[in-house]
Amino acid sequence: MPLVSTRELVDEAVAAGSGVAAFNVITLEHAEAIAAGAERAGRPAILQISENAVAFHGGRLAPVAAATAAVARASGARLGLHLDHVVSPALVEAAPAAGFGSVMVDASKLPYGQNVARTAELVDFGHRHGLWVEAELGRVGGKDGEPPLDAHAPGVRTDPAEAAAYVAATGVDALAVAVGSSHAMTERTAALDHELIHRLRASVPVPLVLHGSSGVPDDEIRAAIAAGMVKINVGTALNTAFTAAVRAELTARPDVVDPRKYLAPAREAMATTVAEFLALLPA
Repeated sequence: MPLVSTRELVDEAVAAGSGVAAFNVITLEHAEAIAAGAERAGRPAILQISENAVAFHGGRLAPVAAATAAVARASGARLGLHLDHVVSPALVEAAPAAGFGSVMVDASKLPYGQNVARTAELVDFGHRHGLWVEAELGRVGGKDGEPPLDAHAPGVRTDPAEAAAYVAATGVDALAVAVGSSHAMTERTAALDHELIHRLRASVPVPLVLHGSSGVPDDEIRAAIAAGMVKINVGTALNTAFTAAVRAELTARPDVVDPRKYLAPAREAMATTVAEFLALLPA
């Protein structure tokens, strides 16, 4: 099936009062698992490749993007391709030729004025090249040991008036907001500020994005979507499932040396996780 743009998937979710899930890709098995999980659930999804994942693959975008896009096109599910948490302007500029329909510009480590200027510049580039552009105001917690003054660290919240001003100044198509989730959570214990989500939805004229959704319980995700969240990002939950399956297989069969013997159950565990997250989204 041809790739579907993130814009189309998000617009459909907004119109339906639902959400669309975006899952992080690190290995080929991640991409295959996301496609399989989406097919089982009968729901669309977005495959995300972060700048960190590109760095893991030697800093070369084209191979991992091509492999992920090929998996998506071979799937019976409607899947989009998104480049996530991009700090490098050069990587944003490489996105259209690599097949991406959207990018998340991450200028959140810069002072506010520089964040706005960098983001607005890359939004302009993105729109001229057909990209849907997401950004965030402030840093999201838990990435590579960054200190907890990030946008999605516990206790940090996005101010609705500041968010509205940021969107107006940058022209972004979607905004990741801080409402109580955090990256890299391995336990689903986050409590979201649903009243704030309502206020943000009323103040910000673009779809809202929830980063760090792996740490958010099922009922909290459902309530967040009902309150106005649209794009739901999931990464660590796949890695947790992958690693647990690999560990179990190697513990049970310590003589195994063929990676297919442990990557197959790891891929299956991730596919199950994807299907379970997709089942949370309103039809």
